[in-house]
Parts: sequence; structure tokens; C-alpha cells
Amino acid sequence: MLDGLVALVTGGANGIGGATVRRLAEAGAKVVIADFDEEGAAANAERVRAAGGEATVIRTDISQTEQIEAMVAYAVETWGRLDLLVNNAWRGQEPDGSALTLTETAWDYAMNVMVKSHYWAARQAVPHMAKQGKGSIVNISSVHGLLMAEGKLAYEGAKSAVIGITRQMACDFGPMGVRVNAICPGHIMTERMQERWQKNPSLLPFFAQQYPLRRVGQTDDIANGVAFLCSDQAGFITGHTLVIDGGVTIQFQEDMSLRLAQFYRDSEGMLLPDEV
Repeated sequence: MLDGLVALVTGGANGIGGATVRRLAEAGAKVVIADFDEEGAAANAERVRAAGGEATVIRTDISQTEQIEAMVAYAVETWGRLDLLVNNAWRGQEPDGSALTLTETAWDYAMNVMVKSHYWAARQAVPHMAKQGKGSIVNISSVHGLLMAEGKLAYEGAKSAVIGITRQMACDFGPMGVRVNAICPGHIMTERMQERWQKNPSLLPFFAQQYPLRRVGQTDDIANGVAFLCSDQAGFITGHTLVIDGGVTIQFQEDMSLRLAQFYRDSEGMLLPDEV
């Protein structure tokens, strides 16, 4: 499906990015893993090679524009071209706070790593894609770019901005043959989330009740979506936001609240966790 193409995945060591690397390689792409976690990236590259795929690693801090420039240059120098860019990386913890409490430093850092990094990576990658007359960029946003939560100004604002810049870049780059799309994941069971749920394993069924599919997502759910958007099967899709969330954003909230209340009662009043 992606035979002979070169893909660059930021944050490709673990989680959604890690699964995306493996899925693109499985589909035939040669993958550059750009990640601050060089050890984790190397381990994932080895998994790809053990499965018969091709992958290489460059340590990258996406908060530094010169390192974004270097990762794109490395991809082109290594394999002579660049066809696919997946902007997935987010380094750090989501800063909490409203417009009244969020620090300027936290705001600037969040916008830098979640929004500016996407723009700067596209700035470096698109000229190479344009030379070939074809390319695909997938930006990872979130359901938090569609629905808002209290005290999450920076994260919700950044993920909303990712959707906006995706649409705008699709207009600019379409005439060059470069498609730009976004994905909004719901709650995905990454390695980090698995660690959090291990502290409250009995409460995961309660959390899953929020979803019409009655389960949370797996990293492969998002990786499959990325592979589709990168493929010729999506050749007439650009500027689109693909929501992969088990249906959590399409349901009527009052109905969900009643269902959760009933589940809570049926579960003999189990206590909710302090953090999920």
C-alpha cells in the first residue's frame, strides 16, 4: 500500500507514534523515527526490522526548530526523498489552567510543541514532496480540539489550532499535490495510560461506559487511520479531520450521564478515582 515511500513520524518511539511507525512499515514504507526518547525509538526501530521492515532513528526535540529542520534533512539524506509526514509528538505534560491561572511560560511551551512544531515540520517537508508532485501530512489533534474541558486552556487551544492549521495548509498545499489531514483520537491505551490504569484497573469498565463502543481505543486504532490517510485510498481526501474516538463525541450528553449513573449503581457504588 505504501511500498517505496519514505515516512517521517515524530514521537515515534511509543504510544500512538510507535504504533504508527510499525503500521506504516508493515504497509511498505521506510520510516524515520524522530523522538526525544532515543532509546525507545531505537527499540521500536528494531521491532520494525525484526518484522522485515525498514526504520531508522534521529533524536529530535520538537521544541527546537533547528532539530525539526535536521530531522527532515536526515530523512531525505538517508533515503533520497520524503513522502509522508506524521506530526504526532508532544513532549511534556499538558499544562493545566484557565486564562486567569495559566502561566505565560506554560502557554508558550504548549503552543510551541503542539502547534508551531507542526507548521515548522511542514515548512521543511513540503518542498521535498512538491518536487515529486505528491505527498501526505497527518497531524494528530485530539477530541479535546472539538470538545472543551475546564482548566485546560493550553491543551484545548493547541489541539483546536491543529485542526485549523490542517485545513489551511490543505488549501495552500493542494495545488502541489500534497494532502493535509488531521486525526482526533479519543482515550487511547498507550503505554503511559496503561501505567495510570494499573493503579485503578477495576474502574476502567466504568470509564469505557462513556463510549458507544464500550471500550477505549488502542494505539493500532489510530495507526490504521494514519495509514489510510497516507495511502492512495485517501487520494481525494484533504483538509479533513478524522475522528477516531469510539463515538464519544457524537452522543447526547444527558443520555451518557444517565447510563453512567446506572452503571455506577449496578456496580454497587464503587468509588471514582481521583484521576483517570
